Amino acid sequence: MASLARIRPSIARRIPAFARAIQTSADTTQLQDTITDPSQPFTVRLHEESFRAYKCDLPTLDVQVNKVELLKMYKDMQTMRRMEMAADALYKAKLIRGFCHLAIGQEAVSVGLEYGITPEDRVITAYRCHPFAVMRGGTIKGVIAELLGRQAGMSSGKGGSMHIFTPSFFGGNGIVGAQVPVGAGLAFAQKYMGKKTATFALYGDGASNQGQVFEAFNMAKLWDLPCVFVCENNKYGMGTSAERSSSNTEYFTRGDKIPGLQVNGMDIIASRHAVQYARKWVTEGNGPLLMEFVTYRYGGHSMSDPGTTYRTREEVQRMRSTQDPIRGLQRYIEEWGLASEQELKQLDKAAKAEVDQAVEEAKQSPEPAKADLWTDIYYKGTEPSFMRGRERDEVHYY
Repeated sequence: MASLARIRPSIARRIPAFARAIQTSADTTQLQDTITDPSQPFTVRLHEESFRAYKCDLPTLDVQVNKVELLKMYKDMQTMRRMEMAADALYKAKLIRGFCHLAIGQEAVSVGLEYGITPEDRVITAYRCHPFAVMRGGTIKGVIAELLGRQAGMSSGKGGSMHIFTPSFFGGNGIVGAQVPVGAGLAFAQKYMGKKTATFALYGDGASNQGQVFEAFNMAKLWDLPCVFVCENNKYGMGTSAERSSSNTEYFTRGDKIPGLQVNGMDIIASRHAVQYARKWVTEGNGPLLMEFVTYRYGGHSMSDPGTTYRTREEVQRMRSTQDPIRGLQRYIEEWGLASEQELKQLDKAAKAEVDQAVEEAKQSPEPAKADLWTDIYYKGTEPSFMRGRERDEVHYY
């Protein structure tokens, strides 16, 4: 341990304080067309450093967008941030207990993903899952109620922050990296059933060195599964920077024979475009793809982490003020003449009102009844005739 302590200072000096492999500006996309009719699609050009590729071609930089979709994405990002801010306040008020991992700052990933896929595609992620659950068909009330441990929660108040599901969203998983092989299994099912759909299996840079992640890569490539493995690289695995935990921080290159794509995860137009590219790749029979979103979380790893012991407050503030994904999209909308500042403020107010109402409704929901302890253990219809409890004489009959 003494020898390890001696080399730590040299490691810290050798690693840049804030190294980036790709530009992560949120507002560098340029308008290519003259917009004469805002109701019609128009072309924009992404920054030339929005993507980096490994064993595959880069996506095109010219992207078709339209006013309606951009405004919807703006509203959704604002709503997801408001929801996470509400969870933050409820946790600090001690109404939410236990683990709680928020995704404030990473909205361009969850919202951009949803706008690039179809309802039939499958998504699975780790524990920073709240926005994905809502975007995949859940509700804000359902998420907040679940965090509060109430019956109206998406898992009936028994799953908590890390275990939220919809028919096309397979969680919310609490074990680091364990969702990745499950995602490969989902993709196997899609291929087995002959469906032209994709699975997006997300994990963080902190899980990237797990052996099960590489095992899933291997099986997916061996069977050419329609799986997009997505690394959300927010630069810190808990309190450890990527450079201190990974010898190769270019996560999109770590799939061996699996092609990879690194993406600016702070620009939602780049995020959506990359997801569309990835989905097309895997559904056309090319096998799996490894995609890395370079993004950033403003808060700590979880609510128990202040997030300032391993990075400076100045670093966080710089990201908030210069590379925020919501502010970046706001600038696009205003500069391209799609909506005024006042019109966007109305969307902001609507997002806040929607979240505030959901919070109040979630608070009114009762806690699970004692009888609910015996439910959701087995898939409905497969329960045994009885179930033993904590003690020999504590038996529940179905």
